[in-house]
Amino acid sequence: MATRTSPFGAELSVRPYAVADELAVLDLVAADRLPGQPAVTAAMLAEALAGRSPVDGGWWAELEPPVTDVVHDAAGTLLGVVSRAVRPRDGAGFVLWLHCREAPSVAEALLAHVLRRLGERVVYAFAFASALTLGLEGLPAVHRRATRDALLDAGFTGRDRWRYMRRPLPAGPLPATGLPGAAHVAITAARSEDPPGNRLEVREDGELLAEATVGSTVEGTGVLWWIGAAPPARVRGLGLAMLGAALDLLTEVGAHEVILYVDDDAPSGDAERDRTAANGMYDRAGFTEIDRLHSFTRQA
Repeated sequence: MATRTSPFGAELSVRPYAVADELAVLDLVAADRLPGQPAVTAAMLAEALAGRSPVDGGWWAELEPPVTDVVHDAAGTLLGVVSRAVRPRDGAGFVLWLHCREAPSVAEALLAHVLRRLGERVVYAFAFASALTLGLEGLPAVHRRATRDALLDAGFTGRDRWRYMRRPLPAGPLPATGLPGAAHVAITAARSEDPPGNRLEVREDGELLAEATVGSTVEGTGVLWWIGAAPPARVRGLGLAMLGAALDLLTEVGAHEVILYVDDDAPSGDAERDRTAANGMYDRAGFTEIDRLHSFTRQA
């Protein structure tokens, strides 16, 4: 039975997602697609509806099965969709994903509905990646401004967590002098499961000096999930060497662009998590910031 979403508009009603809604929901998700993200497919939607994701799968495994609802107008046209779940171990609620073509009234209606259904509890929104994206672990604050504003108006507090970046491939020579060549990098046989992909390593006398994880190419887009170098290796340019090797590998397997995420939300003075050097490296290597990814929390 439809739930009226007054006072946001008597013409808007909410009901459970139905199989017949698939194409309309795919269109809603596609309308919010960021540059560098693959087109959403029916298979990706099915995974999200079932509560599974190839990235952040461990977080999803802690949740009860998701509940997904759609909002429609008096003519039956779907205007938005939202998925929610509860985590049994602490009772926290989650707004897992929400799409509404960035119509403010629809975003407000969907959030009001979800909060009524979840009741008095801590609620997190856009806390981890879903199967609808290639690792977007948060809400794009610029491209999804109406949804961001609706969350803040509903009592959520936002946290700026990730820098989402992109660049075309092939990369060509990186703009750095004295960059070690890819011959210094050995690709291991082991694969990474979460996130899925391949692991690259630089070792010297058995000691791991630098590493990177690159994802499988999806529709010509590769992902650089992780890159890191031990402090002694950074002054030798091994971080840039890993970046060059990762981009070369993605080009070899057919990627024509690469995306990455920088977790640069470290508090001031946290030297261990400071990403100033990493951000500078990506900027020099030709990456462009597409958006900032925010997560949200609403206290009980």
